[in-house]
Amino acid sequence: MPVHRSGTTARRRPHLSAAGVLLAALSLLFTLPGAASASDIPERGTARMGQGVIAHDGRGGGAPTGTRAVQTEGVDVSGHQGDVAWSTLWNSGVKWAYVKATEGTYYKNTYFTQQYNGSYDVGMIRGTYHFATPDTTSGAAQANYFVDNGGGWSRDGRTLPGVLDIEWNPYGAQCYGKTQAGMVAWIRDFVNTYKARTGRDAVIYTATSWWKDCTGNNAGFGATNPLWVARYNTTVGELPAGWGYYTIWQYTSSGPTVGDHNHFNGALDRVVALANG
Repeated sequence: MPVHRSGTTARRRPHLSAAGVLLAALSLLFTLPGAASASDIPERGTARMGQGVIAHDGRGGGAPTGTRAVQTEGVDVSGHQGDVAWSTLWNSGVKWAYVKATEGTYYKNTYFTQQYNGSYDVGMIRGTYHFATPDTTSGAAQANYFVDNGGGWSRDGRTLPGVLDIEWNPYGAQCYGKTQAGMVAWIRDFVNTYKARTGRDAVIYTATSWWKDCTGNNAGFGATNPLWVARYNTTVGELPAGWGYYTIWQYTSSGPTVGDHNHFNGALDRVVALANG
């Protein structure tokens, strides 16, 4: 056994606290190839319609083909686009628009006035959407927040019913930590509250693969809530259970002027009919 002579100091091994060990382990984790980092998670409020489509469902090989009915072109926008060139869109044939109003119960689109009023002023039929975060507050709370902050409706022939944007969670687990039954209950809470406040059934925006994973492909909404389906491909593909047809198809996030372009399944008079309820 080594003996330390008088007048010398024993060299001690560095001591790490439990917190230090944890920090060291996390540091190693985030340097591993492919490891997620906090910078990969967007800031709350920045989510937009279709944000997760390409990452989860991919992108097809071209513009939509083989549509049998007349389709009316529309766009969806959020704070991501900033001030929108509405006259340019109108002149290109875009006749309707949906504008993000809210997210959760904590965010209101700071570009809402320019986008909502601007689309109306050039002649478009327009409406608003809510990006759902089922892990933060109840469906009823979010429906009320939406209606109170731009999500209302009026029978003026120019205002479309509100949209529940329910899709992949950009801030965490794709189903927001809910069971399939729990997600169905949350959606039901939202759409019931929205109808009680406005008299209209909300449009549901989703992707078929997300709907299957997170609701168990629940068929309980097709009879009441119009479907807005997301699929970036040449055909719309399989629809979620309960819907025999789509009302709106978001077919690309790389269209002209604003990116997110959509087909309304019908001529302009059908868009007006949805606005009038």
